[in-house]
Amino acid sequence: MRLRTSVAATVGALALVITLPTSAGAAQGDFTYQHVNRAGVAQMSGLMDPQSRECITLPEVSHERSAPAHSPRNNTDATATVFAGVDCEGPHFSLRPNGGHASERLQVRSVVFS
Repeated sequence: MRLRTSVAATVGALALVITLPTSAGAAQGDFTYQHVNRAGVAQMSGLMDPQSRECITLPEVSHERSAPAHSPRNNTDATATVFAGVDCEGPHFSLRPNGGHASERLQVRSVVFS
């Protein structure tokens, strides 16, 4: 009798876990930064609802010959950790969710969201 009860409880718990909604795995909101394009013109770019826990190299500044991006602003619901190098390498700095930002002195090439 106990075995039957244990099996029923396990199956019930498993069914509950399967039916729970799962996270989309993305930070909600936008992350913006400024950079200079190939023509030397200052531009603002951004990421909308970026993937969480995945290193994102900013495409406009992915080449070492280009100047790094600067002035990041985190308007997502997750902490953004920005890195001086591509592939989330080098010195890093964290920006709080919902408005964390830094000045043009902070140079970045990649970011990861918590």
